[in-house]
Amino acid sequence: MRRIFPAALLASILVTSAPAQQRTTVKVAVVPSIPSASTYLALDKGYFRDAGLDVTIERIDSLSRAVAFLATNQMQVGQGGISAGFFNAVADGLPLTMTLEAGSTPLYHQIILRSDLKDTVKTPADLKGRKIGISSPGSAAVYEIGMVLDSVGLKLKDVDIKYVSYTQMGPALANGALDAALQVAPFGEIAIEQKMAIGWIDPEDHIKQLPLTNVFYIANSDWIKQSPDVARKFFIALARAGRDYCEAYHHGPNRAELVDLMINNKIVTDRALLERMDWQARDPNGTVNLASVASMQTFYKQEKIIDKEAPAGRLVDSSFAEAAAKELGKFELMNKSSKLKGCR
Repeated sequence: MRRIFPAALLASILVTSAPAQQRTTVKVAVVPSIPSASTYLALDKGYFRDAGLDVTIERIDSLSRAVAFLATNQMQVGQGGISAGFFNAVADGLPLTMTLEAGSTPLYHQIILRSDLKDTVKTPADLKGRKIGISSPGSAAVYEIGMVLDSVGLKLKDVDIKYVSYTQMGPALANGALDAALQVAPFGEIAIEQKMAIGWIDPEDHIKQLPLTNVFYIANSDWIKQSPDVARKFFIALARAGRDYCEAYHHGPNRAELVDLMINNKIVTDRALLERMDWQARDPNGTVNLASVASMQTFYKQEKIIDKEAPAGRLVDSSFAEAAAKELGKFELMNKSSKLKGCR
């Protein structure tokens, strides 16, 4: 006698008897920062899962520390601030490339001054011989200061660079250990509010190649060649989350959701500060400004921070931003009343 199974039961049998779908594993190294929220968002909202990926996020202090793991494919992707170390690694032949930008102008950086210098330091030329605080050697901040100095014919050697953490720059200005410092939100605003320093200039007013990318994703280029479809799906998922970030940047309806995500993932723990501070902008497709990258590499070479330059074609793989723009379509801002620049 032929047995007839109900449709629901038959479907259940077929599902349970089929082999479990295998998800491709991708490991990502992330420096916790405001722009990194989009990576966590892609994970939390299931964008990676929808793409058939099993993504693991590892927190790191700086992207330069992950280069060895990325170059040997122990991790496939890293997100963090651009630095001279990336250019050195590519020039040395390591299989690394920039895939998407994750943070670009407006950066909401500013050079702040020791309060008693407000009538003395009036133009970048007045920085000659002064003690200037920068967060770390070879960072994008070095390039920003370099461009400010270059606008008046000065070089890094004409000032006294001091490497100081963002949290210590305010006190160092207050006690005279620094004359000026390149600060980021919210630490610059805190130093000014607490009268440890005064606001001065925006470095972007002196940078010729804008938008400036200072946070980006780098990937193992061998992994990309071996798994092009996986890489494409991964970066499109990131671009999708990047667009969510842009909506929140413009105070769209998902702003509170992204604030909660950053709090829950301990990117920033002060909710009030996070809600009022300026967030860094980005390109909705993750498009890298190639001229900006080339300008930065040339600067590092001229200042002898790097020994040689890498071929431009190896520094950036633009195909993923192009794929994101094609698959996701035109980015439409929800909060059309927003006057903020960037992230459009």
